[in-house]
Amino acid sequence: GNLFSRVANIEKDKNGHLYNRKSDFRVEYSILEELECGMAVSRKTERAKILQQLSKIQNHVKRLQQQLKNVKPTPEFVDKLKEMMEEIENAINAFKEEQRQIYEQLLKEEKTVINELSLFERKVDLWTLGSKTTEKVLKLPSARVSVDKTLENHLPEEVVEFERFLQRTGGQQGGWDDYDHQIFLKVWTKHKGRLSYMDEVLEHLCGRTKEDIEQHDKWYQEFLILHKRKKESIKKWKKKQQQEKGHLKQKEKSEKRLKEEWLQCEEAQKQKAEEERKRQQTVIEAWKKQKAVAFAMEQASLEEEMQKKQQKVRQRQCHMKLLLEKYTLQKKEKEELEKLEKEKREEAEKEGRKRIAAEEMTKFQQR
Repeated sequence: GNLFSRVANIEKDKNGHLYNRKSDFRVEYSILEELECGMAVSRKTERAKILQQLSKIQNHVKRLQQQLKNVKPTPEFVDKLKEMMEEIENAINAFKEEQRQIYEQLLKEEKTVINELSLFERKVDLWTLGSKTTEKVLKLPSARVSVDKTLENHLPEEVVEFERFLQRTGGQQGGWDDYDHQIFLKVWTKHKGRLSYMDEVLEHLCGRTKEDIEQHDKWYQEFLILHKRKKESIKKWKKKQQQEKGHLKQKEKSEKRLKEEWLQCEEAQKQKAEEERKRQQTVIEAWKKQKAVAFAMEQASLEEEMQKKQQKVRQRQCHMKLLLEKYTLQKKEKEELEKLEKEKREEAEKEGRKRIAAEEMTKFQQR
């Protein structure tokens, strides 16, 4: 029940990643999605094929059962039964052989995946430590791990101890080949490490002796202990890193606060300087305004004085014009008077001459 629950949860998590269209890794997941669909189709096809083979075998068995209901004690009947049984046996053997080959292929693929996952797990553990020198470890084969002095100075002691153990004992499989080690792991896990697993392991690993398995068991026990220590060490290292990160964040927070206070102080100084500039600007504007008013008043005074002067000039001009007109009129009147007097004199002289002429004429006539 727990296994099915775990599988269901893993499937749920997997589908949550594969089919999440909002994921940042949608392009990469789409490749996995296609692979998943292909594998699902392949599994359905294989299941249908197996069901077809089993159905065929089942039909043969049913036919045999029908024949056995009507047993006939004849050589022909016996030969027929023998032929049917051989046919069923051949079909079963062929099915078992095909499934065995498929199982062995899956087992090999499982070993490859487990080895790759183990290697990736070690890579992730070393990456987690954050040291660039660990890149040297990542480039080495999993079966022969070399831990040099440079790495010892950068890796936790438990990690170095684990890597040295792998180097000394033949890597992740303890010197065994992948197939034997995976069989050992499968049976050992099945029996949860109890000694009852020994007989089953010996049954599956014909080329291994009991001493080999006991020695490998001892190696595996030590492997688990050292691996656990390594994981705990990395966990502690992570915790320490988190604490240092927390201190660093606190320091950054403090520096940020100081920077903010400094910026606030600088801003206050800028604001004060701006206010002083505005105050001076106000004073200057008031002074300019005052000067402008004074200048305007001065201009108005000058203009008023100028207008007065111009008015005086106009008055003088008007007076002179009046005097000139009066003089002209008087002169004209004088000239007319003189002309009139002249005409009167001339008239008087003319009258005098006429009178004299008349008198002379009278005198002449009297003579």
